[in-house]
Amino acid sequence: MSTTSDIGARIRARRRDSSLTQDEFARRVGVSRSAVAQWETGRTGQVTGNLSRIAAALGVGVEYLMYGDDKRAPAEARQGDELALLRLYRACDPDDRQFLLRAARRLVRR
Repeated sequence: MSTTSDIGARIRARRRDSSLTQDEFARRVGVSRSAVAQWETGRTGQVTGNLSRIAAALGVGVEYLMYGDDKRAPAEARQGDELALLRLYRACDPDDRQFLLRAARRLVRR
């Protein structure tokens, strides 16, 4: 079984990979930024009661948060990456979105 500091390290890493601030992530999960900071530093045991919401907000399975291994089907695992790309796309201004779409279309044609 993972310790809360192991779980917290995985939460922090995945949140950063998703380019989410602690505030943005806290809003998605429905908790305070302080709660997120405590989870990420392993200072509270309340993280386990929120694992399913945390996993959903990060696009990972609860197994990944608990054990560092995601046993979901490959299509489900890819969905997390797709959601991360969508979040990044939405964070761009309209001109950058058009640039990203053109670049993605070129990559698909290869």
